[in-house]
Amino acid sequence: MRIVGIMAVIAIMFTLNTPKTRAQQVALKTNLLFDASATPNLGMELGVGKKHTVQLFYGLHPWEFGSGEDRKYLKHWVLNPEWRHWFCQRFNGSFVGIHAFGGQYSSYNIKMPLGWWKELQDYRFEGWFVGAGISYGYQWVLSRHFNFEAAVGFGAAYIDYDKFNCGVCGKKIDDGHKTYIGPTKAALSLLYMF
Repeated sequence: MRIVGIMAVIAIMFTLNTPKTRAQQVALKTNLLFDASATPNLGMELGVGKKHTVQLFYGLHPWEFGSGEDRKYLKHWVLNPEWRHWFCQRFNGSFVGIHAFGGQYSSYNIKMPLGWWKELQDYRFEGWFVGAGISYGYQWVLSRHFNFEAAVGFGAAYIDYDKFNCGVCGKKIDDGHKTYIGPTKAALSLLYMF
């Protein structure tokens, strides 16, 4: 968790070193899809030009569910920076972006969509991941201080892992990596504008 503290310091320094803020210059946001999956998250987006913004997003899922053989979890943290170009004006309308992401995970007894990485149902995996992609989204102005955003992304990820026999016991039986190509972002976010 030391990395979490380092990221918090970087985010605070990033905030303190920004020029004097004006209306529609800074937004705090949360991805409601992450919230629905019990992954608390927080993001900050800053205007860096008339049609450009940058954002930094952090999500953490420390929970596990069930007990015994029914126990399952996908514990993880993820950090997601993104640069955006807005077609009309920042924080309003359509945008395209370039995003990156990275983090760590520990999983057991998880069924992934579309049959991807079927072994996650029978073995415990721990490791880290890093990736990048492109995104498209749209933001609606709801009021002076609130916006709503929908965004999707596509890209690739490198996933490094250690494989274990069972959820809490067992020795490491393998290690390796996987490459993932596909959706890398899905967001329905609520923003508070400064």
